Amino acid sequence: MPAQLTDPAVAAFVAAVNAGDKDAFFAVLTPDATMSDDGTDRDLAAWVEREIFSSNGRMDVESASADGRTLAATYTNSTWGAMRTRWAFTVTGERISRFETGQA
Repeated sequence: MPAQLTDPAVAAFVAAVNAGDKDAFFAVLTPDATMSDDGTDRDLAAWVEREIFSSNGRMDVESASADGRTLAATYTNSTWGAMRTRWAFTVTGERISRFETGQA
C-alpha cells in the first residue's frame, strides 16, 4: 500500500478495488453509502459491479491530500482502459459514507 494513503478507510477501499475483493470493498462502506461519477449520482451497487468488479478495475494512486481523503489516480479497467481520475471520500466513523470520482 502506498505510504501516502494515510486514511485507513481510504487505504482499505483502494486495497479492495485492487484485489477485486467485493466483500472487503463493501465492508469499508457504510450501509447507506452513496457515490457520484463525473458529478452525477449513481446507483452504487450497479456502478461498482460494472466499473470495478466485472471489468477488473484497478487504482494506481499518484497523489493524496494531507488528510488522505482526496486522491489522484490512474484508474484502469477492461472497458475504458486507463484514465487519470480524482477520488474524494467522506469518512464517517471508520467507514466511507460517500465517494465521488471523475476524470481529472
